[in-house]
Amino acid sequence: MATAPRPPAVAGQFYEADGAKLAHQVEGCFTDPRGPGRLPPRHRSLERRIRAAVVPHAGFQYSGAIAARAFYALSEERSPSTVLLLGVDHHGNGGPGALSDRPWATPLGIVPVDHELVRALARAPITIDEHAQASEHSLEVELPFLQYVEPAPRIAALQVRFGPYEQLRQIADIVRSAIRGRDVLLIASTDFSHYVPAETARRLDGLAIERIRARDAEALYQTVARERISMCGLAPTTVLLAALADEPLEAVDLGWGHSGEAAAMGEVVGYASLLLRSAVPIPKASA
Repeated sequence: MATAPRPPAVAGQFYEADGAKLAHQVEGCFTDPRGPGRLPPRHRSLERRIRAAVVPHAGFQYSGAIAARAFYALSEERSPSTVLLLGVDHHGNGGPGALSDRPWATPLGIVPVDHELVRALARAPITIDEHAQASEHSLEVELPFLQYVEPAPRIAALQVRFGPYEQLRQIADIVRSAIRGRDVLLIASTDFSHYVPAETARRLDGLAIERIRARDAEALYQTVARERISMCGLAPTTVLLAALADEPLEAVDLGWGHSGEAAAMGEVVGYASLLLRSAVPIPKASA
């Protein structure tokens, strides 16, 4: 029996609930001056060099343009076979790692799941837990962008709970093993500083972004803890960096912004998009 898709939990809140309006909203994120300033190209390279991306997940009116910078870069390259989405456990409903093993629905349609990758990831402490995924927005809000730039995306959705660094490294080890030999793009979903003055957010977020650019998972974890940076996606971003630590990749900073650029506010949330890019083309059959 076919598994019913996970229904969208935040359509009409974080993004438009109507498909046509959502497509127009996504296009507006691409053409926004805070974003790429243009729509994705109609033709893409036959090669793929982007191994991973770090992108925000707030309401599209606030962070969508910053997220669009990463998705624009993805639109220029060959599509990956699968996208592994690493998200946040905002609600505390899951264990250390909570997977979904069913398709996901958005107003733009159904996104199929890569069941083989899910099975490879489902090793303790990672479990399949649809309940934990039901109301989490950090993975869901990436899907309309993914649907817009990728012709036939398949996903594996992994929600990562914040915990000790050793626990996150254990999850990263499982991710590293699971993606070996697979044509997988990794996306870590995170916002940065929450509800602080813009200049404070710029300073603190810069410290975290510097550690991401250095591809140092443990230093990122320690810096965020020491400086008390309210980066909600520290866990998935740490897992991404640790899982790819042995690969020859270069981190590319696509830029930072904050919610106060979209609407006047005294305290803001910070956003950034970054890429991890390979110096050589990523093979289709093996990443």
